[in-house]
Amino acid sequence: RWIKFEEKVEDGGERWSTPHVPALPLHSLFQLRTCLQKGTMLLDLDATSFKEIIDKALSGQPEEAELQPALRERLAALLLLQPQHQPTKSLLQLLAELAVAPCRGRKPARAACPPAAPAQGSTHAGPSLAHGFSSFLAGKAKGRSEPRAQLSKTPLKEQLRNRFKKKVPPGAEAAHVAVGEVEFLEKPFAAFIRLRRATSLGSLAEVSLPSRFLFILLGPPRVKAYHEVGRAIATLLTDELFQRVARQAEHREDLIAGMEEFLDELIVLPPGKWDPSARIPPPSSLPSPRRRTTVDPLDQQPRGNGDMAAAGDRGGPGHPHSGEELERTGRLFGGLLRDIRRKAPWYGSDFWDALHPQCLSAVLYIYLATVTNAITFGGMLGDATANMQGVLESFLGTAFAGFIFCLFSGQPLTILSSTGPVLVFERLLFSFSQDHSLDYLELRLWIGLWVAFFGVVLVATEASHLVRYFTRFTEEGFCALISLIFIYDSLKKMLSLADAFPINWQYRLDNVTSYSCTCNLRRLFNPILTCLTTLHCPPPPFIQSPLAPPAGLSRTQCLDRGGHLLGTSCQFVPDVTLISFLLFGGTFLFCTALKRFRSSRYFPVGVRKLVSDFAVILAILASCALDAALGLETPKLLVPSELKPTNPARGWIVFPFGANPWWVCLVSAVPAVLVTILIFMDQQITAVILNRREYKLQKGAGFHLDLLCVSLLMVTTSVTGLPWYVSATVISLAHMESLRKESATSAPGEHPEFLGIREQRLTGLAVFTLTGVSVFMAPVLKHIPMPVLYGVFLHMGVTALNSIQLTDRVRLLLMPAKHQPDLAVLRHVPLRRVHLFTAVQLLGLALLWLLKSTTAAIVFPVMV
Repeated sequence: RWIKFEEKVEDGGERWSTPHVPALPLHSLFQLRTCLQKGTMLLDLDATSFKEIIDKALSGQPEEAELQPALRERLAALLLLQPQHQPTKSLLQLLAELAVAPCRGRKPARAACPPAAPAQGSTHAGPSLAHGFSSFLAGKAKGRSEPRAQLSKTPLKEQLRNRFKKKVPPGAEAAHVAVGEVEFLEKPFAAFIRLRRATSLGSLAEVSLPSRFLFILLGPPRVKAYHEVGRAIATLLTDELFQRVARQAEHREDLIAGMEEFLDELIVLPPGKWDPSARIPPPSSLPSPRRRTTVDPLDQQPRGNGDMAAAGDRGGPGHPHSGEELERTGRLFGGLLRDIRRKAPWYGSDFWDALHPQCLSAVLYIYLATVTNAITFGGMLGDATANMQGVLESFLGTAFAGFIFCLFSGQPLTILSSTGPVLVFERLLFSFSQDHSLDYLELRLWIGLWVAFFGVVLVATEASHLVRYFTRFTEEGFCALISLIFIYDSLKKMLSLADAFPINWQYRLDNVTSYSCTCNLRRLFNPILTCLTTLHCPPPPFIQSPLAPPAGLSRTQCLDRGGHLLGTSCQFVPDVTLISFLLFGGTFLFCTALKRFRSSRYFPVGVRKLVSDFAVILAILASCALDAALGLETPKLLVPSELKPTNPARGWIVFPFGANPWWVCLVSAVPAVLVTILIFMDQQITAVILNRREYKLQKGAGFHLDLLCVSLLMVTTSVTGLPWYVSATVISLAHMESLRKESATSAPGEHPEFLGIREQRLTGLAVFTLTGVSVFMAPVLKHIPMPVLYGVFLHMGVTALNSIQLTDRVRLLLMPAKHQPDLAVLRHVPLRRVHLFTAVQLLGLALLWLLKSTTAAIVFPVMV
């Protein structure tokens, strides 16, 4: 049988083989062409049953090949016998048969096809000519045959219950192939039949599907090529281009011409250079029919490394430069209005398209990433601004800005967050305010208002059209830097645990008896005992001895009573650092392994998809369960539990006048220009990366609308003293990757087809709503270890880094030429130029990293 690829019944007739690319003898194709030229051909036949088809095929023979009436009757009776198909059995059915087999006794293996009937098979092809399936059985009809049932006019229960139907694409049709040796025939009988309308032929096919094509080849035993001819026509009927010809053919010559085109594309393997019994595994991707019809076969061969022009169209999908999103209208706010008109028809579907279990997984995954990011940046902002902006402000700002952006933006899959350059600017601005005795929040308010004004001006003048000049070099440099920052920060946070929970490097097993930690209350007891001795009073009962503190006194109780800890093991917390690193690495490996579980060989497709969709959540739950089972005091996620400003000296509203001189509102425009450039570059580079063509987005982008939303949010966050927000590249990429759509059904051996991203607004809205109410979920969130979330950060950074071409080209630097993969770029671009381009990108990336590590990091987006 065939669905895209060939499957054979293994010896013993108990299981189907793995799908493989069919390898056909060249002679069988020539014999097939002869059968099509000389055999019976019925095109657009009107028939409603298989018996009617057989009768018209036998009566429509050419005069020179017409059979005798007796032979026609015997042949019709043979073809109308019920074929035997190899059912696809579940594991439970196989175990049940294995258990019952000893009771029934051993039976001989059932043949793959009945000895009294020719091969009966079927090929399924969809109306769009995009899919094919064929099953094929070879048999030999002898003089006497065992009694067999006749073909049923209605589908059998086995057909309706066949689990294999799940593999057949929706809208598929069946084509049947019947070949075999018949002793009572003296010359071959061949017929190719195409029905005018696809018709269900009862129990003929393995699964119940409408049928359109049939091919019959029966002949005397002295000819031994029938089996290979049947495989050849089944392979042709699964070829998309030949299907198109077979559907549209009006004469025999049209069908022959279609086969000649197939032969023109044929590639012959020399017989002594490969094993004909080897099964060629299906490729990971197939060329599209359009490419096969427009590209000459000779042009598909590698011509050496030097044709840069030929590689131009093969460079991989990039930016949406060819769309209308970035075309200038020449009118004020013209691009914004076009974005609104483009996105408005999709607004309703942005909510009901989210009604899928995959979206629940995405919400939980991105929520935990967003919360961790808010805590991290909130803590750093608190350190940089004397808690004028802290963790609580980071939580509230993330929830508010993200929710509004997802509700009104042009690309709601974008996740807003604080970024490194903004943090550097906040630190510099706070230092400047302290040095010149200015109110930090008021100065920041005026800068934010100017940034919002400049952003609206950029939207009005359609400045976003400059995005079309962003190249792959720019995108990959920016994405690689942000990904490396995520990886570096996660590792840095883990290494800092060695300071909070130091490791006892001087530990020696022989010295275990000397390790102790006691509470010393000497400084507290000595003055009291001196007073008691002077007055000659007996000591109170709670004072036993100046050197003997109460038994069981905890570390906290000891310090609260004014004592101090003495001993060689007081500064060490055993096992916490070790288990933290194990949780960190385990979470990362769990996420990676479970994400790849979709392409595993184990368990049914539905289970694999479910595990892959919830990979990150399952990894987090497993790591949290391990941490709870061990019971160690690993650092946990701490969320603010009170709605009050981190710094009591500030309120929730920042007033524009009063604390600073009047001229500050004018001078603030100067730093606002720099922040505007920072926000514009950071926002638009991320937008370009998210709207790449390879993501197959259907609802369009909204560059102008996104920039307007970010600009207006600057007003609100500045007035309330909340952090400024812009698109977060890595978290947004993780959001999109968690919403990938793939084809529900795929032929055996065929990889699921990537259909695009589940474009909707609900996941983002749910993420930021949960972020806002996290203050009330502190009792639950406090059980999540921070190393687990750092492991998720590492997974996000590595995943984003692997999604860019730069990573593949860096790997090429470490590979000898003979081990390098057969990439399209290497076929048309000299290897030395590929390495030169990669080296220049790495040099630029290193310079950006050095720039990021200094106080000049605020100009980082401009340098990109």
